[in-house]
Amino acid sequence: MKEIFTKDDENLCWKTTDSKTILNTVVFDVTKNHNVSHNGIEGDYIVLKANDWVIVVPEVDDKLVMVKQWRHGEQNLSIEFPGGVIDKNEEPEKAALRELEEETGCKAQKLIKLGKINPNPALFSNHLHIFLAKDIIKTGVQHLDKDEFINTVELTMPEVLDLLGTEHFSHGLMGTALAFYMKSKQ
Repeated sequence: MKEIFTKDDENLCWKTTDSKTILNTVVFDVTKNHNVSHNGIEGDYIVLKANDWVIVVPEVDDKLVMVKQWRHGEQNLSIEFPGGVIDKNEEPEKAALRELEEETGCKAQKLIKLGKINPNPALFSNHLHIFLAKDIIKTGVQHLDKDEFINTVELTMPEVLDLLGTEHFSHGLMGTALAFYMKSKQ
């Protein structure tokens, strides 16, 4: 890969001189960082600190296994790839296998890491790990949290692409996972 950043870009970096947690929530902590630029400009910036997340793209024959669930922020039903929060001290691969089985009742015999990104580097400090799951065994038994209600659906790639950007497939990170999946097929 071509090197993009040069020595001239070093003055773009800011240094954090102080960091305080101002709110703890179930999903993330809100921190206030006091940052200083290369030329002395100072400011306070909000950063959301959360555990890393996983998304799994399960491939069964010529279809992708997806989940249908309610999303409170959007107030709508959503079609997504299975995924969730990585537990403390849990490896991303283990979390991917766990989330796949919990949400879909499927076990993967083969797991391939497709990539790692930051969901929004302007605000979040965590990362999203994206995996391809192959050689799927369908147990048919979900292990959902008490407040999770999920149905599964298998869709072809043309069906998934048709849904992308619609009101029911609007989750930006799912589009990113789909892009990583498509990149892996080149």
